[in-house]
Amino acid sequence: MAMENFAPVMFAGLILVMLLGFPVAFSLAALGLGCGIFAVFMGWFPAEFMAALPQNVFGILSNDLLLAIPFFTMMGTLLEKCGLAEDMLDSMGQLFGPIRGGLGYSVIIVGFILGAITGTVAGQVIAMAMISLPVMMRYGYNMRYATGVLAASGTITQIVPPSLVLVVLADQLGRSVGDMYKGAWGPSILQVLIFALYTFVLSRVRPEHVPGVPKESRTLLGWALWAKCLRGIIPSAILIFAVLGSMGGLPGLDTAVATPTEAGAMGAVGAFILAGMYGRLTWPLVRDAMYSTARITAMVVYILIGSRVFSLVFQGVDGGRWIEHMLSGLPGGQIGFLIVVNIFIFFLAFFLDFFEIAFIILPLLGPVAEKMGIDLVWFGVMLCVNMQTSFMHPPFGFALFYLRGIADSLFKNGAIPRKVESKDIYLGAVPWVLMQLILVAIVIFVPQSVTIFLDKPQVLDLNKATETLQNMGAAPSDEAASMPDFPVPEGASEAASEPDPMDVFKTPAAKP
Repeated sequence: MAMENFAPVMFAGLILVMLLGFPVAFSLAALGLGCGIFAVFMGWFPAEFMAALPQNVFGILSNDLLLAIPFFTMMGTLLEKCGLAEDMLDSMGQLFGPIRGGLGYSVIIVGFILGAITGTVAGQVIAMAMISLPVMMRYGYNMRYATGVLAASGTITQIVPPSLVLVVLADQLGRSVGDMYKGAWGPSILQVLIFALYTFVLSRVRPEHVPGVPKESRTLLGWALWAKCLRGIIPSAILIFAVLGSMGGLPGLDTAVATPTEAGAMGAVGAFILAGMYGRLTWPLVRDAMYSTARITAMVVYILIGSRVFSLVFQGVDGGRWIEHMLSGLPGGQIGFLIVVNIFIFFLAFFLDFFEIAFIILPLLGPVAEKMGIDLVWFGVMLCVNMQTSFMHPPFGFALFYLRGIADSLFKNGAIPRKVESKDIYLGAVPWVLMQLILVAIVIFVPQSVTIFLDKPQVLDLNKATETLQNMGAAPSDEAASMPDFPVPEGASEAASEPDPMDVFKTPAAKP
C-alpha cells in the first residue's frame, strides 16, 4: 500500500470506531497507535516520530487556556443548583403568561439568560422542564410545542457566551476567546428571535396550541412581580458582564484586562457569592458542583489525548494534505466548502457530541478553511451553531433524553396529569431543529451576522501617510502620493499579487 492511500483508510477507520459505540477517547488512541505502528513498519516515518508523542501530548495539556474549562463548569454548576432558574421561570411565566404563547416566550428568554450563566444543557433542560412543563400542561399547551421549546431553549447555551464550546473552538482554531465570544453574540440573539417569531406565528395560526394563562392565576402583580424578575436578572447580568467584559468578550470592548482562565476564576467566585445570596450555598451543593466539574474536565482531557494520538499519525501520513486537496477542490469556492462541511458536521453530530467533534474533526478542517481565506472566528461560530443540533436529533439527542427522563419523573410524582409520549418529544423537536439549520444558513450566507461585533480592520490611508512624511522632512515620490487607499486586512488577494505601494518609501532609487 502506498502512503498516499493510507490517509483515506485511517479516516474510514475513524468513522468506523466512532460508530462502534466504545468510548471515543480510548478508541481513537488505540486506532492512532495501531496505525502508527503499521506506518513505522512500512517505513513511512521513523520510530522517533512516535517517540515524540508523550511530549507532544504534555505540551497540549499544559495549555493555560484549557484551565478555563473547569472554572466555567464550576460557575455553571453552582448557578444551576442555587435556585436561580426557578425564580426566573416563575416570575417570567407570570409576566408573559397572560398573552398567547407567553409561557413559550418566558422559556425562550430564560433559556437565553441561563445559557449565559450556566453553560450546561443538562441542568438547563431539567430545571426548565421541572417548572414549566406542569404549568404548560395545566393550561392546555400543545404537547409537541411544549417539549420542543423546552429542549431547544436548553441548547441555546451552546452558542451564548461564555460557552465552553466556544472556548474549545478558540483553542483549536488558534483564535482569541474574546473574539469568538463577540462573534457568537449575533447568532445567539438571532436564534432567540427566530424561536420567538415561530411562537408568535403559531399563536396566530393555531392559538389553541399556545393559549394565554388567565390573569387571575397570577400570584404576583405590579411592582412585586417586577421586583422578582429583576432579582434574578440583575445579579446574573452583573456577573456575566464582569466575566465577559474582563476578557474583551462584549461588543464594543477592544481591551481585555484578564485572560479567559482568570475570567473563569472570577466567574466561579461570583457563582459562590450568588449561591450565598440565594441561601443555597451548602456543602452538598459544593460537593455536587466539584464532582460535575471533575467529571466534565476529565472527559475533555481524555478526548483531547485520544484525538492527539490519532491526529499526530494522520498528519504523519500526509492526511492533512489529503483533506486539503479533497475539500479545496469542491465547486462553489468558499460557499461550496462551507455547505459541504456543515452537512458533514450535521450528520456527524448524530453520533458524536460537541467536544469530540471539536477535538477530532476541527483540527482537520481548520487549516483548510484558513488556506481558503475564511475567517476562522466566523468558521468556528458557524460550526458551534451547527453542533447545537446534536442535542436535538436522534439517536443521541441528549436534550431529548433529559426531557424524557424528567417527564417520566414528573408523571410518577403526580406533577403532570398524563405521561408524555416519546413520539411527542421527538416530533416536537423537528421544527426547532429546522430553525437551528435556518440559522446555520444565515451565518453561511450573511457572515456579517458574526463579524458585526468584531473589531474593524484598520485601513492605511497613503495620502495621510504621505502628508505625515512630508511634515517630517521626507520627500516621497509622486507615485506614492497618487496611490489610493490601501486596505490592510487579510484576504486582499489583489494587493498581494501587485508590488507593495509602500516599497517606494523603502527601496532607494536605482543609480544610472
